[in-house]
Amino acid sequence: MPEKLKALATLLLAVFVGLQGCSLRKSKEFQFDEDFSHYHGAATEISYPDVDTVSYEEIANTQAPLTLKDDAPPDFWDLTLDESIQTALANSQVMRDLGALVLESPDNVRTLYDPAIEETDPRFGVEAALSAFDTSFESQVFFEGNDRALNNVFFGGGTRLLRQDLHNYTAQLSKRAATGSEFTIRQIIDYDLNNSPGNDDPNKPWTAQFEGEFRHPLMQGGGVDFNRIAGPDGRPGAMNGVLLARISSDISLADFEIAVRNLVNDVENAYWELYFSYRELDSKIAARDRALETWRSINALFVTNRRGGEAEKEAQAREQYYRLEEEVQNALAGRPSDNVRTNTLRGSGGVQTSERRLRRLMGIAPSDGRLIRPAQEPEMARVVFDWEELLVEALNRRAELRRQKWKVRRREMELAASRNFLLPRVDAVGRYRFRGLGHHLLNSDRQDDRFDNAFQDLTTGDFQEWQVGLEVELPVGYRQAHAGVRNAELQLNRERAILDEQEKQVVHELTGAVAEVDRAYTLSQTSYNRRVAAKQHLDALDSLYQDADENEKTRLLDLLLDAQRRLADAETTYYRGLLEYSMAIKNVHLQKGSLLDYNEVYLSEGPWPGKAHYDAARLDESRRKSPKLLNYILSWPLPTSRGPFDQRIMPSASDEDSSVPLPEDRAQDLSDPPDMTGPSESASIGEGVLRNTAFDPTAQN
Repeated sequence: MPEKLKALATLLLAVFVGLQGCSLRKSKEFQFDEDFSHYHGAATEISYPDVDTVSYEEIANTQAPLTLKDDAPPDFWDLTLDESIQTALANSQVMRDLGALVLESPDNVRTLYDPAIEETDPRFGVEAALSAFDTSFESQVFFEGNDRALNNVFFGGGTRLLRQDLHNYTAQLSKRAATGSEFTIRQIIDYDLNNSPGNDDPNKPWTAQFEGEFRHPLMQGGGVDFNRIAGPDGRPGAMNGVLLARISSDISLADFEIAVRNLVNDVENAYWELYFSYRELDSKIAARDRALETWRSINALFVTNRRGGEAEKEAQAREQYYRLEEEVQNALAGRPSDNVRTNTLRGSGGVQTSERRLRRLMGIAPSDGRLIRPAQEPEMARVVFDWEELLVEALNRRAELRRQKWKVRRREMELAASRNFLLPRVDAVGRYRFRGLGHHLLNSDRQDDRFDNAFQDLTTGDFQEWQVGLEVELPVGYRQAHAGVRNAELQLNRERAILDEQEKQVVHELTGAVAEVDRAYTLSQTSYNRRVAAKQHLDALDSLYQDADENEKTRLLDLLLDAQRRLADAETTYYRGLLEYSMAIKNVHLQKGSLLDYNEVYLSEGPWPGKAHYDAARLDESRRKSPKLLNYILSWPLPTSRGPFDQRIMPSASDEDSSVPLPEDRAQDLSDPPDMTGPSESASIGEGVLRNTAFDPTAQN
C-alpha cells in the first residue's frame, strides 16, 4: 500500500505541475497597461533576425560607380559574348532578371537548388512517394497492474477479488507491394499472471504467438498502375504516387531550363545593348567634335566682328554644340529605365548604365575601376532559315510546351486513377498463426513438461490457426468519387486547351521572329546606304563651306549644321540596324527552343563550382560556433533576434562620438562649358571616354 500511495502522489504532482505550466502566470510584466506603453515600446519594435550570413569580399569592396565627373578614362575590359555568358552562368546560384523580383517576390525566383528541392520534398517528392512502399517496423510494450473487485465471479475466473499483472509485447514488420497488397509478420507475447482459482498448476502466464497476414485489394486500390499513380494512401484529389512525383520533378527541370534560357537571353541582350551604347557614343562624339570645329570658326569671326560671325550665327553654332554635348553625356551615362525583359533593342541606356546592367546579370561587382567593352562584332552575313524545319523544331523543343505536356500527362494519370475510386473497396484478408503456452518464456526448468517453455511449445507447431475473409466498404452514391472524376476531366481539358493555345502562341511568335530577320537585314542595308550618303553630303558641304566667301558661308551654315545632325542620326541608325539583325537571329533560336544550343550551353548534373565549395566552407566555419544539436530539455534555445534595428540612415551631425562622415556638398558649377574634345571619327569602339576640364572656345586643337 505505501508504494501505491507514493505512486499516486507522484502522479497527482505531475498533473499539477503540467496544469501550472499550461496556465499564464499573472506576473507584473504581463499586467494590462491602459496606455499601451508595452505595445508601443516593445511589440512594434523592428529587430534584426539572428541569422548567420556570409559577407562576400567582392560586395564589401565594391568601388564607387563611374560617373561623368571622372577625369581620367578607366581601363577597358574587352569581353566577348561567350565569356559574358560563361561568367553569368558560373556566378548564378539565383537566376537573375532585370527586375526586382529577387527583392519583391523571392519565393518566385528560380535558383540552382529548385530541381533538387522538388526531388527531395518530404511530402510530394519522388523519395517521399517511394517511402510508402518501404518496410515498416512497429513495436508496442504495455504493462498493467490490476486490482479490482468484481460483481460477477465469472469475470474473475472464479474469484471476486482479482489481482493481475498483465504485460503485452508486440513487434511486427509490414511491407506494401506495388500491387497494393500489404504483408505483415507479427510477434505477440502476452503475460497474464492473476489469482484466478481456475488457473493450471503450475501457472502458465506466458503466451507466444507468431503470425503472418496479407491484405490485398481486389477492386478499389488494387493494381500496379493505380498504386504508382495515386499511391497506396491516395484519395480523390490527394494523389502522390511515384509517377506523379516524377512528373513534378520533370516539370521543375523544365522550369529550371526556362530560367537558364532567360538568363542567357538577358545576358546577350545586355551585351548588344552595351555594344550599341558604345557605337552611339562614338557617333555622338564625332558629331559633337564637328560641331565644335564649326563653332570655333564662327566664334573667331564673331570675336573680330567679321561677316559670317554675327551673334545669331555664333549662338546657333553654340546651341548645336551644346545639344550634341548633351547627347554625348546621355550616351555615356545613360538615363534610368524600367528593368524589364525585352527582346528588342532599346538603345537608350548609355554606356555606363548598360555596363552596370550587364554586370548585374553576370553576377559581378557593379564597379571595379574597369569598363566592360564588347570585343565581338554583330552578325552581318545573311542567314536563311527553313520554315518547315523551324516549325517542327519549335513545336518539339520549346521548354514551355514540354512543361505543359508534362502537366497534360499528369492530368491523364490522375483521371485514370480517379476512376478507380468508383469501384467498391473489397479486400481479401488472410492470417496464419502459431501459438505457444508456457510457465516460462524462454527458460526451461523441466524438460518433460511441454508447457514449461512458451517458445518451445510454439516451435512444436501443435497449435496453429488460420483465418480467411473479405472486407467490403461501399459508400452509398459515390458522391466524392464522381466529383473527383468530373474534376479530373475538367482539369485535363483545361491543360489540353492551354497546350493548344501555347502551340498557337509559339507559332505566332516564331512567325514574327522569322519576319523580323528579313526586315532587319534589309533595313541594315538601307541604313548603310543612308550612312554613306549622309557622309558624302557632309563632306561636300564642308568643302563648299571652307572654300566659300563670307556671304556664301552665311547661307551654307544652316545646311552644314543640319548635315552634321543627319550624319549622326544615320550612323546611329546603321548600328541599330546591325544589332537588330543580330538580335533577330537570336530571337529565332529563342522562339524555336534552341537558344542554349546556339550559345553552346548544355544542362547536366555536374560537380559544384569552386565558388560553391568556398561559400560552404565559410558557412561551416561560422556555424561551428553554435551548437549542432539543440536540446530543449536541458538548455534554452538559441535567440531568434539580435535586438532593435536602428532605423536612422546615419548619425546626426550633433553626435560627438560619430565617426561616420556626412556627405559633402557636390554642387556643380555649370557656368563654364566642359572640354569635350573627343576622338576622331575613325576611333574604335569605346575610345570616346569623356574628360571634364575647362574649355576655351577660342583655343585651337
